[in-house]
Amino acid sequence: MSKQIRVSNANMMTLSEKFGHFSWGLFVPMCMVLAISIVVLYSAGGGNWKPFALSQLMKIILGFGVFFVAAFINIKTWIKSAYIIYAIALVMIILVTFVGHTGMGAQRWLNLGVIHVQPSELIKIGLVVALARYFAWFNSVELGQFKNYLVPGLMLLIPFGLIVAQPDLGTALSLGMITVGMFYIVGANKKWFIIAAILGLMAAPVVWFGGLHDYQRGRIITFINPDSDIQGAGYQINQAKIAFGSGGMTGKGYMKGSQSQQSFLPEKQTDFIFTMLGEEFGFMGAFGLLLIYTWIIVVLFWCAKMCRNRFGQLICFGFMLNFFVYYFINISMVLGLLPTVGVPLPLMSFGGSSLLSLMFGFGLCQNAYIHKDQQLSAKGS
Repeated sequence: MSKQIRVSNANMMTLSEKFGHFSWGLFVPMCMVLAISIVVLYSAGGGNWKPFALSQLMKIILGFGVFFVAAFINIKTWIKSAYIIYAIALVMIILVTFVGHTGMGAQRWLNLGVIHVQPSELIKIGLVVALARYFAWFNSVELGQFKNYLVPGLMLLIPFGLIVAQPDLGTALSLGMITVGMFYIVGANKKWFIIAAILGLMAAPVVWFGGLHDYQRGRIITFINPDSDIQGAGYQINQAKIAFGSGGMTGKGYMKGSQSQQSFLPEKQTDFIFTMLGEEFGFMGAFGLLLIYTWIIVVLFWCAKMCRNRFGQLICFGFMLNFFVYYFINISMVLGLLPTVGVPLPLMSFGGSSLLSLMFGFGLCQNAYIHKDQQLSAKGS
């Protein structure tokens, strides 16, 4: 069944009216995290703007351009473009499989000449937008029919398989968690989740012996027994625990973290930036960042509840899931609560693909809030 979007021109808003509906409660905490990221990346560079802080600042400036474009374009444009956004991200992932740039042992990047793009980060937003478009005008009867979840299932499984092969298990698992969360939000039958969980458990031995690389199995074994390979697979997490624990309540002081400044802490500017924050600013600094993240989650939830149209609701709920999964996995990983996987800390970790995709997502949520009172309808054809 196809659905054509019909949006009344009477609901078109001027730019000044859009600014009047702007959610500063969402914009301010986003800017706060971005500012903290520059402070920490400056320290990660040894008190220099290069190689991390200045580069990230340039990406943030570009990200604000992406944010405002996403926020102020009329919402019907994003509805009509939803599947196109997903398709572009999926094509880029397919291209990575054949002509991707390899870095840190994984083929995850696409060389566009000027920049390297990681399409697996872009597909997270593309999937949320496509699922929001797909489910937005389903009624309760349609939402209860299993056949209507086959297409969304393929939307997940195709990029999931390609991303696992890169290999990037962390991002693949993130996609799965986001999709399952979206299915729950739209009202999928709970028995399907139980069946999926049983099938997942049954497939676990096959995945363990045939789907994981040796280093991935090593990370899981190290997670279960942290002392099994301290100098090998367990080196990163053990150094992270030492660094975070040594920060105490208030930290060692800005640019005075021994583990991070003396390069004992691997990937301090990317996956383990939360550990560096904890070492230099202590539990209070780390907890402060968690409070800002919680602020963002609460505002996203509130934005979703305020939207009178289903598409806007699902965009906000979907991005809320995306954002939460990002920082939940990263922080749990660096604290040893989950196996080590390559998931960046949102808006904090050094890198352009994650940052730009997140700011695009924030812009879409801002757009949904700006158009929260706009009535959108779909007419079956």
